[in-house]
Amino acid sequence: MILGLVDEAVVAGARQSRACEILELPARTLQRWRTQDIGEDRRVGPQRPPTNALSRLEQQRILDVVTAPVYRDLSPHQIVPILADQGTYLASESTIYRLLRRQDMQKHREPSRPGTARHRPDEHCAICANQVWSWDITYLRGPIRGSFYYLYMVEDVFSRKIVGSIVHETECNELGSDLMLEICAREGISPDELVLHSDNGSPMKGATILATLQRLGVATSFSRPRVSDDNPYSESLFGTLKSRPGVPAGAFASLHDARAWVERFVAWYNTEHRHSALRFVTPEQRHQGHDRALLANRERVYEAARQRHPERWSGDLRNWSPIDSVVLNPEPRHLQMAKAG
Repeated sequence: MILGLVDEAVVAGARQSRACEILELPARTLQRWRTQDIGEDRRVGPQRPPTNALSRLEQQRILDVVTAPVYRDLSPHQIVPILADQGTYLASESTIYRLLRRQDMQKHREPSRPGTARHRPDEHCAICANQVWSWDITYLRGPIRGSFYYLYMVEDVFSRKIVGSIVHETECNELGSDLMLEICAREGISPDELVLHSDNGSPMKGATILATLQRLGVATSFSRPRVSDDNPYSESLFGTLKSRPGVPAGAFASLHDARAWVERFVAWYNTEHRHSALRFVTPEQRHQGHDRALLANRERVYEAARQRHPERWSGDLRNWSPIDSVVLNPEPRHLQMAKAG
């Protein structure tokens, strides 16, 4: 059965080492099973209970203590030091946790607010422009110490084109809503064709902007709190913006100056900047669908150069094939393997 699962994962495209890791099975053990023609899991574990195991009486005493009114709303990490201050040691935190799980008691024992499970955002795949957008707000330092201007910026994940940006003196969801209305009208966005991803900031989840997006037929996607990797395209874009030559070393003198500089940056980024993740075409070229012709021409140029001087080419031509799709928040490999199986 175990060998069958590993073989099925390998056929689906997974590495054998990764499949063994998920099954918690050493690769050498798998190799030995294949040699010995063993098809079942022979890991039977220990044959006898450990000599240092807690007795039933000790286990019951621990349960009585942790469920007592004075301790029942505390975690083992808090209970153990409190008991130690009183000169009592029952068991380690990990032992108490194992005992609670075994008794199905590893849960909130009081009507306090339980922890919130934070799941990875759904995977979104873009195969053309205007399918998945990412947006965020960043600070630009103002003329007075401690004052900031707020840059709202929306990027197309597929083409990396900045489809909209504006600088304001305040940060609120109404201004973000106005920006989205303007961009969707300019790009001709139809209902149910666009996903807009952002972090969990209040301007992104305010009632006004959510109502606007719902009216436009734009689906929303949100990062987990305090996880910047869930919104990598906007974070990377802001990194490029703030390291761009010409950005004021100190602060912007006025809102007008900030808006003028951002406008120049957007024009450069969209029409001049050759993006390394796009085979060095500009975001505007990819957004308009011109990248395939450009990349095909580059491939012809390289092939002609190799034919003129084949002795100068020791390997394959540079890869100028177009990037067919871009995935936002791809699922982990083990989930992809499970779906493929």
